[in-house]
Amino acid sequence: MSEKKITIRLETKDDYRNVENLTREAFWNVYRPGCMEHYVLHCYRDDPAFVPELDFVMELDGELIGQVIYVRSEIDCDDGRKVPIMTFGPIGIAPAYKRQGYGKKLLDYSMEKAKEMGAGALAITGNIDFYGKSGFVPAKTKGVRYADDPEADYFLIKELTPGFLDGISGTYKDPEGYFVCEKNPDAFERFEATFPKKEKLKLPGQLF
Repeated sequence: MSEKKITIRLETKDDYRNVENLTREAFWNVYRPGCMEHYVLHCYRDDPAFVPELDFVMELDGELIGQVIYVRSEIDCDDGRKVPIMTFGPIGIAPAYKRQGYGKKLLDYSMEKAKEMGAGALAITGNIDFYGKSGFVPAKTKGVRYADDPEADYFLIKELTPGFLDGISGTYKDPEGYFVCEKNPDAFERFEATFPKKEKLKLPGQLF
């Protein structure tokens, strides 16, 4: 059996709805009953912090199976400086293709492109067991504290430029675009109503 062809390319406007649907399927009932990530993605494309050069989709023999977006963010340093970095997400893989290495392939490819664009570091909240394989470490070990939870082990960072975080001490807040559902719940509900109805379930292991 021949090996399937993996393609990673920039998202186009023609992809938007399919990518939003994939993101919804990927996150549904994972972190909360239902999900919000598809609306976050939908709104971020018009946000000034959005990085269109790092808006990727992944295809397997032409079938859409993954997506990731990147967003400009910053570290608020204790000495008053603001150090520009980036974050990413949602990063989603279609349920049928999860836990097969595709997410890491997409992440590693996109991080290399972020590095080529000059991003010095990436900060995210996530599972160290997954992201540690791509070089992330708890951010507090690099002098960067998560504003919402300064001792958080799940707030992670990776230098793309060696030494970029040397001498830095400061805090990091999630960019505002990630809170669009909470800020505009009516618009989110109207958006969600345009998708096929799915059952929201409260499941063990959810965060919210």
